[in-house]
Amino acid sequence: MTTETAGAAGVLAGRTAVVTGASSGIGRAIAETLGSAGAHVVLGGRTLEPMEASVAAVTGAGGTAEAVVVDVRKVDDVRSLVDRAVASTGRLDLMVNNAGVSFPEPILEADPEHWRAMFETNVIALLAGCQAAVAAMRAAGNGGHVVNISSVAALRPDSGVYGSTKHAVNTITNTLRQELMEDPIQVVTVMPGAVATSFARNFDPAVLAGLAQVGGSTVEMVKGERLSDEVLRGARQALPDHLCGPEDIAEAVLWAVTRPAGVHIAEVVVRPNRDLNL
Repeated sequence: MTTETAGAAGVLAGRTAVVTGASSGIGRAIAETLGSAGAHVVLGGRTLEPMEASVAAVTGAGGTAEAVVVDVRKVDDVRSLVDRAVASTGRLDLMVNNAGVSFPEPILEADPEHWRAMFETNVIALLAGCQAAVAAMRAAGNGGHVVNISSVAALRPDSGVYGSTKHAVNTITNTLRQELMEDPIQVVTVMPGAVATSFARNFDPAVLAGLAQVGGSTVEMVKGERLSDEVLRGARQALPDHLCGPEDIAEAVLWAVTRPAGVHIAEVVVRPNRDLNL
C-alpha cells in the first residue's frame, strides 16, 4: 500500500466494489487499493491464487474482500459477480470494468479468433458490467461510480483492432454518462499509457525479449505466458520514465471516485513521462 493510499484509509468505508480482471496487473492493484481504503471488494478474474493473495492483503490492512473465478466473456458470469457483491453487502457502489486483452497483430495477418476475444472481453463484458452495475445501484438507491478502464490507444486513430475496442469503450462510457444524467451514478473513463504488467504477454517475442533485456532479466520470454514479477520489476526499475506501475492507475481510480459529490471526473489519462519504444 502506498503513502497516498494509506492516507486515504477508510475513505470508502461502508461501500462495496467489484473489480474485473483482478487476478493480475492493474485490476489487482485497483482491488487492493479500494480494499485498503475501506471498501468491501469482490475480485473477479481467471486465476484464483493471486486473488486470494489480494484478499489476504486487504484483510491484513483491516478491510474485507472476496475472490470469484469468472470468465468475463460469459455475460452471466459478469452478472453473477455483481449479484455476489449485492448478496454479500446489500449494495454496490463501485464497478470497475478493467478486464482486457490485446493481440497486437497486423490486421492482414491476424487470427479472427483474436479479434473475437478482444471485442468480447474489452467491449461486450464491459457493457454487461455497466448494465448489471447500474441496475444494482438503482435497486439499492445509493448511487455510485462506474469506472471503465480504457487506454491511450483510444486517443489515436491508427491503434489497430485493440485500439478500436478502446475507442468503443470511450464511446460507450460517454453515452452511458448521458443516459445517467438524472441518476446519482457517475461514469469515469481511465486511460492508462504504458504500464508494467503482464498485459504485454501477447506482444511480439522480440518486444518481450527487449523488455526482459532492459530489466536485466535472464528469464525466457514465451509469447502468451504471464510475464514474471522479476521481469516486470526489472523493466520498471530500468525505465522509470517510460513505464507506470499498476498502483499509479489504482491511485487515479481512487482519486476519481472520492471527489465531492458535486464533482464528476469524466476522464483521467495516466501515462509515463516518455513514450516507450522497445
